[in-house]
Amino acid sequence: MLREFSEHQKKMRDELAKVIVGQTDTIEQLLAAIFTRGHCLLEGVPGLAKTLMVSTLANILDVSFKRVQFTPDLMPSDITGTQVMEEDESGRRSFRFVEGPIFANILLADEINRTPPKTQAALLEAMQERQVSVGRETHTLPEPFFTIATQNPVEQEGTYPLPEAQLDRFMFNIKIGYPSAEEEEKILTATTRGEKATVNKILSAKAILNCQKLVGSIAAGPLVIRYASQLVRATRPADESAPEYVRELVDWGAGPRAGQNLIAGGKAIAAMNGRFSVEPGDIQKVALPVLRHRIATNFQAQAEGMDTDSVIQRLLTDIPVPEPAKMERSK
Repeated sequence: MLREFSEHQKKMRDELAKVIVGQTDTIEQLLAAIFTRGHCLLEGVPGLAKTLMVSTLANILDVSFKRVQFTPDLMPSDITGTQVMEEDESGRRSFRFVEGPIFANILLADEINRTPPKTQAALLEAMQERQVSVGRETHTLPEPFFTIATQNPVEQEGTYPLPEAQLDRFMFNIKIGYPSAEEEEKILTATTRGEKATVNKILSAKAILNCQKLVGSIAAGPLVIRYASQLVRATRPADESAPEYVRELVDWGAGPRAGQNLIAGGKAIAAMNGRFSVEPGDIQKVALPVLRHRIATNFQAQAEGMDTDSVIQRLLTDIPVPEPAKMERSK
């Protein structure tokens, strides 16, 4: 099963590579989130194919996909759906719920920071509980369900930063950088020919759910769990294990959900590499996207040119991987 899963994810990467040039780490993290029921927040300047990446990913999965362009006048009901009044032949009136675009397997919340907090909050219950409450009724969302949101970190006018509670609902905060010179030449060559690449569907909704069960069954030993716990606790300024620079530069650190996501992300990386158990290296691989939106640095950090990524990188260097307990030789 693990070998089959590893082959599936390689096929998915090959199909994505037909459209997306480079971005290997980003694609790996997106797949890791899908296989662990996680949501993703993609950050990057305009023109880095964030939306194209998500829509192509939806095309290679045999699932329903909806895109919502977030705007300042978007209402919560535009996402969740609304009650409409209907009248039957006898003149009797009743309300019927009309589903919004959130009722899909993959929801792309494009430029999520362009809409006010009231509308951003419409996603909170859906992301956490995978259900939507409208009036007195609660409607369950289809399985699997993922929210992939994008935002532009450069433009600040007319935008509304996501509340910390909502940021914490995202498993990964993935930062997309500029392509290398070689990748950029490939992009220009491929996109100016006037040809459009077609991708094949690899996994159905049922197959994704089976993959999620398989990834969940990957073993995470006590040492890996201790390492993830030590990493998360070291980000909290009030914790006794936090290094001096964290106490000086960080206002508040990551909560227990960060540790859960480190383990879940590590399991996905291990499964994609065909391994039955998580290694500390898997935790290190997902540490940046899991922790960067869960740590708040202060003015002193900004003055010293330190952002959350710098703090996490330093923690990964400074916090040693726990050593296994030595077996005592019996006398």
